[in-house]
Amino acid sequence: MTTPTPTSATQLTPRTGDLKTPSPTLTLAAALLGFALISLDASVVNVALPSIEGAFGGGMSGLQWVVDAYTLSFAALMLSTGAFADRAGASRAYAIGIAVFTLASAACGLAPNLPALIGTRVLQGMAAAVVLPASLSLVRQAYAEPAKRARAVATWGAGGAAAVALGPVAGGALTTVWDWRGIFFINLPLGAVALLLLLRAPRSERRPAPLDLPGQVLAVLTLTAVTFAVIEGGVTGVVALLIALVAGAAFVRVELRQSHPVVPFGLFRSRTVSVAVASGVACSVAFFGLVFLFSLFFQQVQGRSALYAGLMFLPMTGLIGVTNVVSGKLAARYGPQLPMLIGQSLAALGSLVLLCVDESTPPLLVAWLLVPMALGCALTVPPLTIAMMDAVPAERAGLAAGVLNSARQVAGGLGIAVFGALVSDGFTAGLRESLAISAALFAVTAFLSFRLSGRPANWA
Repeated sequence: MTTPTPTSATQLTPRTGDLKTPSPTLTLAAALLGFALISLDASVVNVALPSIEGAFGGGMSGLQWVVDAYTLSFAALMLSTGAFADRAGASRAYAIGIAVFTLASAACGLAPNLPALIGTRVLQGMAAAVVLPASLSLVRQAYAEPAKRARAVATWGAGGAAAVALGPVAGGALTTVWDWRGIFFINLPLGAVALLLLLRAPRSERRPAPLDLPGQVLAVLTLTAVTFAVIEGGVTGVVALLIALVAGAAFVRVELRQSHPVVPFGLFRSRTVSVAVASGVACSVAFFGLVFLFSLFFQQVQGRSALYAGLMFLPMTGLIGVTNVVSGKLAARYGPQLPMLIGQSLAALGSLVLLCVDESTPPLLVAWLLVPMALGCALTVPPLTIAMMDAVPAERAGLAAGVLNSARQVAGGLGIAVFGALVSDGFTAGLRESLAISAALFAVTAFLSFRLSGRPANWA
């Protein structure tokens, strides 16, 4: 799966009189390492979930919250953290984000119970939301020449993609040779290295940037209530759903009246923007939801170890980075429609092929059957990002990217919540229902993408 789309980036300048000459290479290394860390934590925990349940209990809902506490806080706060990075200065924001993320990782590893772990995962997600836009700003600051900057941004993105892809394998290895707490403790030395590398980055100028605090608070309340309703169900779930409806309506009303909303609804007047966001949502629901389910399938249904389960994702994840590059080249040569259509069709077909999987299916066969769905997502996301960026004015690119990033993260969290609820009453039946939902989503977005075929580059 490709990494999040770059969000708003501050134009940064080094201060005069720094004791050390800024190094573009080391600045890129610092930014890439931080971005890789926050990307890794979106997927590394999945394979460790059975071990966490063994330590703390909590059942399926507890496992869903361990993942979604990070994903949802990351997604919701990312709507505003680009503006925060502008106001604080990207280098300061990055340092704060990495420091909090590292401390929160230590707290996750030391968590004495499940509520404490979930709470510290929220802190991790909040810090990650600050790191993402600030890390991109550092890259942009370090390279003044456009060609070098483009290559550096591509390297930054590839680092995040590799981290997401390697997450399940790294999670399985760390859980097996160390403990589930190792997936969090490994962040401590890596976070320290990122902060040390930051010493060679130029300091960043601050600039005013509007913050939509009412919209941000209502967005967090709405997303949390929706997720709680899906995961918990019952009477409390109904109450949470009512809260989500009220908060969601208030959010829309507030955003329509704000001069600088966190979600500019005017963007969705463009059919291309709407289709790009919908396609990104479909990819995130399927990819993150199915990685979550098959991590449990290999261990809880087939009785394999965490390391074995992580290795079963290697065929899928090993090809994602290469496919992202191929997809980008196809989009540059033929336009975004063709790779989007191929990718979504392949992902739909891959989801349907997985319907044949049950508890007796050989794990190695399951590993290879996961490949088409994942490659379909990897083919789809780069061109949909290109299409969306081409469809909005340059001055709104940061806002549009933030909306796309947040939508994809939220969709991944809700996909885990919905799919987890489906398998709670019977794993194989719930897995097939989840696969059918994924295939249907891809079919719909492929049709919508096809309807855009033949339009010029700026489809808005």
